[in-house]
Amino acid sequence: MQSSMNKFAFSSFEDADILLFVTDIYEKYTGEEPIVNALKNTDVPKYLIINKTDLDKENTADDVAKFWEDIITFNEVFFISAEQKINTDTLLTKILSDLPEAPAYYPKDELSDKPERFFVSEMIRENILSQYKQEVPYSCEVVVTRFKEEEKNGAPLLMIWADIYVDRKSQKPIIIGKGGEAIKKLGIASRLEIEAFFGKHTFLDLNVKIRENWRNDERMLKHFGYEE
Repeated sequence: MQSSMNKFAFSSFEDADILLFVTDIYEKYTGEEPIVNALKNTDVPKYLIINKTDLDKENTADDVAKFWEDIITFNEVFFISAEQKINTDTLLTKILSDLPEAPAYYPKDELSDKPERFFVSEMIRENILSQYKQEVPYSCEVVVTRFKEEEKNGAPLLMIWADIYVDRKSQKPIIIGKGGEAIKKLGIASRLEIEAFFGKHTFLDLNVKIRENWRNDERMLKHFGYEE
């Protein structure tokens, strides 16, 4: 899975309009990493984004910037705090001003070219990341198996079924929790987010399935969309 995700990420170097390299005042690099070589060898405009500057008690952000600018030629450098929203407006304004104009790829009244199932799976995945600890969220994959709209008491009702795949037997009881408490909490949080997004009452059914070592299974990676 890591190989597939890296392949997809590095493909952005070929068609991106702007590349944002985000680091922070704590991250350490040697300068020999593959990402560094890729940044050196692209002509796409590059911004260096140094995050967590609100925690910079020892004024190390300038040293971080100098380290990177000695290695890579960046078009712009931004010192930000994503959590405190420091300088993020300036960054966004710069991105918008530098992006080249392009034709519309889908109608203006459409929010995205992604299907509804994509947003549902991402909302469930987000709540898994928020609710569970350590490596468990990173061993999960969410697949929406059914998505349909019905009518109940004269109002629209979304009927959604989703499977949560884990790659070890020991992870299934963690996702479910004692007496089903954990998955119930996950379902409620996800349902509320889905209802807010679509503006419709929602029935959400979550099931946990085991696919051992799916992250290293090429067939399963293709099934989940990581491989073409």
